[in-house]
Amino acid sequence: MAIQGPIPISFTQVFPHGCYIVGEVEQVKDFDASSKGRTVYAKDKNTGELVWQVAVMDADPTVKAGQKTVAVKILSPVQPVPPAALPGLPFVPVEFDGMTATPYVGQSTGRLAWSIRATAMRTPRSATAPARQSAPTSAKETAGKDVAA
Repeated sequence: MAIQGPIPISFTQVFPHGCYIVGEVEQVKDFDASSKGRTVYAKDKNTGELVWQVAVMDADPTVKAGQKTVAVKILSPVQPVPPAALPGLPFVPVEFDGMTATPYVGQSTGRLAWSIRATAMRTPRSATAPARQSAPTSAKETAGKDVAA
């Protein structure tokens, strides 16, 4: 089979309506390697990078309440820094780069679940794009401008 390991996936495939940080960025513990009084932190098997995780809330209005919060693991040699909060919003919007999904069977449920990983987090592109007064009317006006999708 050609698929080996994590499956590359885009942010918009995982969170088509975006997502918001609802927890702190924490280093993931390696419970198998840790012992009483000695904490060992997880490293990615393929890259050797430290593993961090952050809880995010999916902004998709059709997602059931119990499935809204998801942990995204971030591979990074240093603790990732969340984007700055935006005035008037109770949660911090975020996007992830270098995303992968790895399927597994949940031990407690016996159901298919997904481990979501990323290599970086950042401010969403749409949150940083300047507001437009009017749309460009020709290809010449569009050239060299970022157009939010």
